[in-house]
Amino acid sequence: MRQTWTRWLAIFVSAAVLASCGPGRPPASALRGRLLLDPWEKPDFSLTDTDGKNFDFQAETEGFVTFLFFGYTYCPDICPVHMANLGAVLKRLDPQIAGKVKVVFVTTDPERDTPDRIRDWLNSFDSSFIGLLGSLDSVNVIQQRVGLPPAVIIEANERDASYTVGHAASVVAYTTDDKAHVMYPFGTRQQDWAHDIPLLVRGQWSIVDSR
Repeated sequence: MRQTWTRWLAIFVSAAVLASCGPGRPPASALRGRLLLDPWEKPDFSLTDTDGKNFDFQAETEGFVTFLFFGYTYCPDICPVHMANLGAVLKRLDPQIAGKVKVVFVTTDPERDTPDRIRDWLNSFDSSFIGLLGSLDSVNVIQQRVGLPPAVIIEANERDASYTVGHAASVVAYTTDDKAHVMYPFGTRQQDWAHDIPLLVRGQWSIVDSR
C-alpha cells in the first residue's frame, strides 16, 4: 500500500513541475489557486450523505461553485486546516457570494467515519458543509475519475489499531460551467480563498493577472 501511494505521489509531483515549468505553461492567472492546463469535467457520482440520503453530486451542485475534497476526520493536519480556512472565509464573505458556494467533503476512511462523526466534525467548521460516505473502493473510483490518486492505508499501530490514510491534499473547485479550472493545494491561505471565491462565483476564472 505504501509503495502504491508513493508511486502516485511521485507522479503528481512530476505533473506539478511540468505544469509550472514546461512549454505548455498557462498564462499567469489572477486566481491564486493552481490553474489547470485543461479544465476537468465535473464527475457524475452518487454517495450517501450524513442524513442517510442519496446525494447526486452533479444534480445537487448545479449552479454552485463547488469545492470537492477527499479526506477523513481523524486527519491530523491537512483536512482540518482546509475545512477551517474555508469555513472562516465563507463566514466573512458577502452572504450573496457565500450562498453560491457548496463545500463537499468525501471521507476516505469509511471504517471509522460514521455519519454522526462526520456531521459533528464538519459542524465545527461550518454547518452547511456536506459530508458524503461510500465504500473505499467506490470512493477511489470517483477520485480516479476526478483525476486524483486513490486513498490508501499507509500506517497501522499494532497497539491500538489506529492508522493514517494517505489521500490527495488538494481541494478541486468546480464552477457553474461544470468544470474545474483550478485546484487548491494544502497551504492555501485564508486571504487566497477570500480573493478567489468571489472571482469563481462571478465566473472570472480566466482573468489574466497583469503583474
